[in-house]
Amino acid sequence: MKRLIPIALAAFSIAVCSAGPVKTDNAQKEGAKQFTVYPIGYVREVEGRTLIVVDKKYQPALLGVDKLSEIWVLWWFDRNDTPQKRSILQVHPRGNPDNPIQGVFATHSPVRPNLIAMTRCKVVSVRENAIEIESIDAFPDTPVLDIKR
Repeated sequence: MKRLIPIALAAFSIAVCSAGPVKTDNAQKEGAKQFTVYPIGYVREVEGRTLIVVDKKYQPALLGVDKLSEIWVLWWFDRNDTPQKRSILQVHPRGNPDNPIQGVFATHSPVRPNLIAMTRCKVVSVRENAIEIESIDAFPDTPVLDIKR
């Protein structure tokens, strides 16, 4: 079963697009520490298979992943990253106006201050620098930030 769990962190920037890192002006004003995170790989779809393809320099970190049945994949909602969407702090859960408004930290909303998401994925196989998984909530070419047991 796949589950999407967005996570929010304060004062975070990410360098995954050609436009450069996303800065959090409010965090800078408050003197918060800034972070830069680089993707370790990307979600890919090849011949109907879903893969997490990590950069070759991280291939040694995959040792033992082939023995796991599931992994957590942390990824970036890159197609959702705009200053306007990052400023949305309250939503109707599931986009349904009949649901009472809630803060994004109490929901699975893809709009949030920092667009980190997490999906539990079943491991099918590991070959070189690619992990074949059953499925993921992310689109192809989505940046992958980390993989955890």
